[in-house]
Amino acid sequence: MLVDATNSEDRKVTKKETEKILKYKNLITEIQLVWNVKAKVMPAIIRATGRISKSLAQHLNKHTGRARN
Repeated sequence: MLVDATNSEDRKVTKKETEKILKYKNLITEIQLVWNVKAKVMPAIIRATGRISKSLAQHLNKHTGRARN
């Protein structure tokens, strides 16, 4: 799992998440081919108000069994 963190204005969270996923698409593909493992990008976008994005909460919940908002 590759985690890339950034902060963003509340209105630009989805755009930033998409940018992060596209930025690492080739790297994830290479990791999967070279190491024969599953890999994915988990964009960690922290809003200007300090809240985490909904998708990050979902990723954390999936991988740890709990998440904070």
